[in-house]
Amino acid sequence: MNTIEAIQKRRSIRHFDPTHKITKEELEELIKLAMLSATSYNIQHWKFLVIDDPKLIVQLREASFGQSQITDASALVIVCTDIKAWEKEMPRKWEYVNDEIRNFMVSRSKEFYLGNEQLQRDEAIRSASFATQTLLLAAISKGYDTGIMIGFEPDKVGELINLPQDFIISNFVAIGKGIEQAFPRGGQLPLEEVMIKNKF
Repeated sequence: MNTIEAIQKRRSIRHFDPTHKITKEELEELIKLAMLSATSYNIQHWKFLVIDDPKLIVQLREASFGQSQITDASALVIVCTDIKAWEKEMPRKWEYVNDEIRNFMVSRSKEFYLGNEQLQRDEAIRSASFATQTLLLAAISKGYDTGIMIGFEPDKVGELINLPQDFIISNFVAIGKGIEQAFPRGGQLPLEEVMIKNKF
């Protein structure tokens, strides 16, 4: 499946075959692909929390208004993002380039984000969003269905997963084999209302 087909096929599936299993190797491949997503200054804010503890899955379903995809999907990935990743281990994130490039990128990223908490948060959310979309398209290209979930209680989920300080939960991604079609597309706004040239 090519990228355009994966984009066209992407729908939020709510009902999955609970008997289907995804292999550890398949899931790791999907996460590795998601890790190639765009991220400012190579900050890599994301963490992909793979949930496979049966007890925790049930608790997360309770914290997600009883939505069945939590327990029925072949994999549940909670995409989290670190607001302060811009100041953590930046030299390591540039270890494969020469000293001049590494020193420039590390110092420049610090100058860019230091003292601007709104930008720090916005950038963390952007990175998580890019990574989530890549994860979805990678899963679809491998023959899986996906569902993005924002219907959960953030504080309760944060407690259940021991969410570290400075992290926020971006979304849940359910991956598996769908057993029902997605709802019909609601309809896209006309291109001429969405594609704007130069200025509003």
